[in-house]
Amino acid sequence: MKRDVLNALRFAIAAACPLTIAATANAAGASTDAAQVARGAYLAKAADCAGCHTAAPRVPHPGAAPEATPPFAGGLGMGSPFGTIYTANITPDPQYGIGRYSYDDFARALREGIAPGGKRLYPAMPYPSFAKITDDDMHALYAYFMHGVQPVAAPAPQTRLPFPFNQRWVLMFWDWAFAPKGQFKADAKRDAQWNRGAYLVQSLGHCGACHTPRGPAYEERGYDESASAYLTGGTNDHWFAPNLSADPGSGLGRSSATDIVEFLRNGHGGGLIPFGSMVQVVEDSTQYLNDDDLAAIAAYLKSLPPRAPSGYFNARSAAAQQTVRALKTGDVERPGAGIYASYCARCHQMDGAGVPNKYPRLAGNPAVLSASSASLVRLLVEGGGSPHTESGPEPRKMPSFAGKLTDTEMARVLTFVRTTWGNMAGPVTRNDVSSVRGALRK
Repeated sequence: MKRDVLNALRFAIAAACPLTIAATANAAGASTDAAQVARGAYLAKAADCAGCHTAAPRVPHPGAAPEATPPFAGGLGMGSPFGTIYTANITPDPQYGIGRYSYDDFARALREGIAPGGKRLYPAMPYPSFAKITDDDMHALYAYFMHGVQPVAAPAPQTRLPFPFNQRWVLMFWDWAFAPKGQFKADAKRDAQWNRGAYLVQSLGHCGACHTPRGPAYEERGYDESASAYLTGGTNDHWFAPNLSADPGSGLGRSSATDIVEFLRNGHGGGLIPFGSMVQVVEDSTQYLNDDDLAAIAAYLKSLPPRAPSGYFNARSAAAQQTVRALKTGDVERPGAGIYASYCARCHQMDGAGVPNKYPRLAGNPAVLSASSASLVRLLVEGGGSPHTESGPEPRKMPSFAGKLTDTEMARVLTFVRTTWGNMAGPVTRNDVSSVRGALRK
């Protein structure tokens, strides 16, 4: 009896106030849509979409302040062994962007690298990693790019690679041979935190795109921890992205999970600071991830076994202690010692320890111990800077030494750094330096 009365009352209210009921339903739908868009915005940051699809700030004329470019409007030139690949406009503009994409169009482009009309995308777009994105996350990303991004009615520059790389149809065979298929599948033998970290690293974060070496067809040599080369370091655009395995020399073996979290959140962790494109990854992506996701990433990375060993560090060796004392007294006559004392010690200190939250340590730095010296050379040639983050310390800049040091002097000081304070890594030759400088034309 009570239920009948209540139903009659609801009917009466609905009949008298149909607009009220409809308004309530619309408000609920709008709230759901807003939540979906907000979730997509977070996932877009996790995937660092802006980092690749936003062109570098414009400089109207020499000496002028850089002008910001529209986010997601494309036009960023990405270096590859085959030529420069320009990123696309992924704003919802219907003419120049993706405004006319259906959800299926969007998902196919991200997972398979195929745009509407059958146009195949170059694997500089990490669709082999994005193939693992779940349906729920893909729907949220689509909602964000269609309803949370400002459309930009401007075309991005066209990618024009030389023959035969301009024949995109050939990518069909590349995809068949190298691109993995299927969404991420959780490992039942692992806990929820490990699986979340694996998902973020392997799919949205597409960490392997830089940190996994590539084969002769520009394919990543593995897309998860089952591949021995996965995340063991890779060279892209004359930067060497370090080994992320537990190797105690050039990898994360001596970094704690807390160090990794702080590095990704603040740009400083365990005396290490990102360089190259990783600076933008921290600025545009990882600093915005929540604590649980950062901890999950760290847990996953710390679970990787040591692979591709390179370099060695022993701060307690007698030679290391003698070198530190000799540097402080100016008695070191090894090649490169004087250059280091004159140009580097002011920030990185005589003992190579750096300054916490300001300048990175060189003693035991995995990047210093890496098999490749390309990043070290490029930093000397071009300079660099630490990330600007909301919770991190004030950014610091490293000057360029291209006009101050010769190729031989750069080779000597880098060899000194790689063999001092307990660092034990291979020497840097003049040819190593000249090849990078030649490629950079600096």
